Amino acid sequence: MIEVHLYGKLRRFAKRSDPTAPSVVRIDRHEGDTLGRVAARVGIAPGDLGSNLFVNGRYATLDSPVADGDRLGFFPDDMQLLYKWYFDPHAQGQPT
Repeated sequence: MIEVHLYGKLRRFAKRSDPTAPSVVRIDRHEGDTLGRVAARVGIAPGDLGSNLFVNGRYATLDSPVADGDRLGFFPDDMQLLYKWYFDPHAQGQPT
């Protein structure tokens, strides 16, 4: 099982989109899953996603692999990290 935490306008894809509560979608993991594939199964179009994607709190890309038990964070295209150039998605979430 994967937990997908949705932020901003992406909250509409969760059953509970109340702004005072977490918007989380729980989805089964499939073989070969990546963030992009999980987003598509949730119903999120690539154009709605921003570049701020996380796997277990680490900066990631749409091609990043997903394992069972992972916690994903998806931010929309209108909520961009101001200093994203300091984070290499391949540097295990450590600032560069």
